[in-house]
Amino acid sequence: MSSYENYTQTSAVYDHTRVPIGLEIITAALSSGSANPDQQILLDAGCGTGIYAFALVDRVHRVEAIDLNRSMLSVARSKMRSAAEHGRIGFTQGSITQLPFETQSVDSVLMNQVLHHLPDQAGDGWPLHHQVLKECARVLQPSGVLIINSCTHEQLEKGFWFYELIPNARTTVMRKIIPEKELDALMCGVGLTLNDRLVDLDGVLQGESYFDAEAVLDYAWRKGDSIWALASNHELQTALAQVADLAAKNQLQSFMQRYDADRPALGQTSFSIAIKN
Repeated sequence: MSSYENYTQTSAVYDHTRVPIGLEIITAALSSGSANPDQQILLDAGCGTGIYAFALVDRVHRVEAIDLNRSMLSVARSKMRSAAEHGRIGFTQGSITQLPFETQSVDSVLMNQVLHHLPDQAGDGWPLHHQVLKECARVLQPSGVLIINSCTHEQLEKGFWFYELIPNARTTVMRKIIPEKELDALMCGVGLTLNDRLVDLDGVLQGESYFDAEAVLDYAWRKGDSIWALASNHELQTALAQVADLAAKNQLQSFMQRYDADRPALGQTSFSIAIKN
């Protein structure tokens, strides 16, 4: 469903450099709903390759996983065949703007790093964000839980050391991230009330590979973060040349440490937890 990343190509390498973070935050958030997590039907909206579905399928009664991209969904299916055979997960190709599920049919909805892929405009009032949130509220049971994993503007500024290499792409993606106050207002407008907002300070989206500074030169590594698709060819080539030059001068590690210094105090993502009224 991304408006800028080709996930058909990315699906083959996406899992190499992405890990699920905030699982304990998510599990605790599920517990704030009207049903125990192990009795819940969880909708993973924009599931991608099923990184979170795979991690959570044994913590809930059933997962419904939906994604618009056939290739990403195929990867998810391949690693959860057993769970599917036992009725623990179902896969649907479709859009989160028009969820193909019955009204009040799920207990919880999870969206991980999804909303910024919508072709939305702040100046228009985030209409597609509103539509997605409206759909989430529709399919949720009363007192159901919506969990949104996204980045704040400050986290984008200081939570990813390699974003310093591609400042124009960072600025572009920041325009695609809805500010938290505006997100809260949209949720309120569709019958959802913010219950909590939490940060996993220890969570790093790319896992240990995040700290391999020279891996920036690897195409597959870069595919672990869709921001690279927003970099112009000139900005990309300039960034790669800068990394190669810093590595040759034995300065790359210190560059990474300098621009990663604020991340431990800020985290990389924020979890917005809302309850359906």
